[in-house]
Amino acid sequence: MKSNKLALLGAFFIGMSAVAPSSAQEVPAGYPEGYADTIAAAKAEGSLVIYTATDAAQSQRLVDAFTKKYGIKVEYNDLGNNGAYNRAISEAAAKQVGADIVWSGAMDLQMTLAAEGYVEPYKSAELSNIPEWANYQETLYGTTVEPIGMIYNKGAISDEDVPATRADLIKFLTDNKDKLRGKVATLDPEKSGAGFLHHTNDAIETSDFWDFAKALGAVGLKTYSASGSMRETVVSGENVLSVNIIGSYALDWVKESPNLGVAFGKDYTPAFSRLAAIMKDAPHPEAAKLFVDFMLSQEGQNALAAGGLPSIRDDVTEGLNFVSLNERVGGNLKPIGIDNDLLDYMKPQKRVEFFREWNAATKP
Repeated sequence: MKSNKLALLGAFFIGMSAVAPSSAQEVPAGYPEGYADTIAAAKAEGSLVIYTATDAAQSQRLVDAFTKKYGIKVEYNDLGNNGAYNRAISEAAAKQVGADIVWSGAMDLQMTLAAEGYVEPYKSAELSNIPEWANYQETLYGTTVEPIGMIYNKGAISDEDVPATRADLIKFLTDNKDKLRGKVATLDPEKSGAGFLHHTNDAIETSDFWDFAKALGAVGLKTYSASGSMRETVVSGENVLSVNIIGSYALDWVKESPNLGVAFGKDYTPAFSRLAAIMKDAPHPEAAKLFVDFMLSQEGQNALAAGGLPSIRDDVTEGLNFVSLNERVGGNLKPIGIDNDLLDYMKPQKRVEFFREWNAATKP
């Protein structure tokens, strides 16, 4: 009789373990006690909504890995940097928040979201595993480190003639004015959130930015709202040079286009990070927390790096990280800080002054 009771008791516990949630087994080592509850709650929510400007080609591995691991469906909305920001604040104003996460490389727009109270603070379970610079007050998290550089048509500009420094680039534009006229491109700072960040950061960090802008204007600069559009024109030869572009994309593009070259300033290569923020009143807050942690984890960072977005961590086994990227661009990588300085050019009067001076320099 006693043995029968023990057998029944054993069968009971075996049965219970068979139907028990797998959340506890999925908790990564070192995560806080109770994290299994976060996983279970996120799975119960069942879905996640992201507003972003990151091309799906670069982020698909991350999204697929997250869904495979947790079974949570991701609604991925590529709206552009300005579009993601504008939609997020419009919905928040109407008290109809649609995004769980806004993930954008327009660092100044992301900082504005945080400064104006649109972001829900969250202490990531990965906090101890990421560099200090990648965390802004537990509201914004840097997820990548990406260089800003230039692409060129190899049929029009030889590798040997590509300018190595900003001073060389200004001289190259000036000395080849006729050859380059109407064939130089960059991101439009008025239409592109990335373009505004890249150009205003240059204005802060370099003493010759306005000389550079005037040199661009002298060759009949053409501006675009998206990096992909510029790529197509440089590959075709419609343009022969594109400056201040997203270098992580360019490093992938050159693998597919033999006539396309990529270069970075040997004296100074700025770098931006795609910042992730959880929206206040997000419809799926637990799934948002889970995704942020996954993005920052070694597994998530490997997925991003494998997709061509260099990692903030030094323990990834795929793609580039900060150290290897710095070597690739010549040793002078200078990341844009994730701090309140990003808000400087977001002040209305400062923006108006920048656009006025930019237009005067580039559209003489």
